[in-house]
Amino acid sequence: MNAITDVPGVLVGHHQRLGDGWASGTTVVLVPGGATGAVDQRGGAPGTRETNLLEPENLVRTVNAVCLSGGSAFGLAAADGVMRWLDERHLGFPIGALPHEVVPIVPGAVLFDLPRSDWGNRPDASFGYAACEAAGREFAKGTVGAGTGAVVGSLKGGIGTASEVVGECTVGAIAAVNASGEAVDFTTGRAFAADHEVAGEFGVTWPDRPGSVPSAATDLNTTIGVVAVDAALSKAECRRLAVAAQDGLVRAVRPAHTMFDGDTAFALATGARELPDADAPFGVASRAAALSELCSAAARVFTRAMVHGLLSATSAAGVPAYRDVWPEARREW
Repeated sequence: MNAITDVPGVLVGHHQRLGDGWASGTTVVLVPGGATGAVDQRGGAPGTRETNLLEPENLVRTVNAVCLSGGSAFGLAAADGVMRWLDERHLGFPIGALPHEVVPIVPGAVLFDLPRSDWGNRPDASFGYAACEAAGREFAKGTVGAGTGAVVGSLKGGIGTASEVVGECTVGAIAAVNASGEAVDFTTGRAFAADHEVAGEFGVTWPDRPGSVPSAATDLNTTIGVVAVDAALSKAECRRLAVAAQDGLVRAVRPAHTMFDGDTAFALATGARELPDADAPFGVASRAAALSELCSAAARVFTRAMVHGLLSATSAAGVPAYRDVWPEARREW
C-alpha cells in the first residue's frame, strides 16, 4: 500500500474536527504487539511526551503506541486517551502479577496549528481514544488527523506516508507535514524532493511555472512523524532510524530544524526479522552494514511521506493546497 502499515504489526488511526471553528486532529500509530522505540528531536520549539524514556540508557524498551497531535502543548492531552484505550486491553509495561496491571507506554509529539481553529478548540483525550478506535492497516492521507490544521510554508500540509522493502525487511514512514520552511520551489511549482518519487507514486506531472499565494506562515510549526521497520533492533540502533528520518525531512523542506520548528521523529522496530548475527565472524560489521541500509531507506521513505503529505492535502482554514495553486499538475486529483 506504500504506507507505514506495510510493516506488519503497525496500525494507524485518525480523529479530527474540521469546520465550525475547528481545524485540528490526532493521529495514532498503534503497535498492539509492542515495538522497540526511539526518538530524535531537532529544532528549537518541541512539544513532546515520554521522550526521555526512550533514551537508550533508560529502562523501558517497548512502546505500545505513538501519539501525533495538533493543538500545540494542549494537544499532548490526546495521549491520555490512547493510554486509556490500551489500558482497557491490558497492553503496556507490566508492573504487577495480574494481566491488567500494566502501564501503557505512549510517547508523543505535537505540532503548532492553533491559528487554524477558534481559541480553545484543540485535541483532548477523546481524540486519542477515537483515533485508536479507528486504527487499521488502511487510513486516510492529507487533511486528516494531526495533519488537519498543518501548514508547510505557504501551503496546506497534511498526513503523508510511504514504504520500501530492503532485503527481507520493510521500512515505512508517516509524517504530519507542518514546517515553517517551504516544500516547493515557487518559481517552478516543483517539490524540492520530487526526485525521490518511485514508480510514479506522486501522481503528478510537475509544472514549470511560478505560483503565488498569500503567505500562511506562522513561524511556529513542527513536523512530526514515525518511521517503522520489522527488524529486531536495540534502542540505540532504533534511534539511528529516527536520526535518518530527520535527514529525510531536510530533503523535503527548506529551511528545516529552525528555532521555530520542534521537528520530532520516532522510530519503531517490531522485531520480526533478525539482522546478521553480531557474534559471527565479521558479524559486527555485517550488522552495521545492514542497519545502514535500513537507515538509508528510513530517510528515503520519510522524504516521500513528506511529499505525499503536501500533495494529498486539501485547503482548509483559508490555507490553499498545492492542488489549488498548480491544479494542472495532478493527473487525477
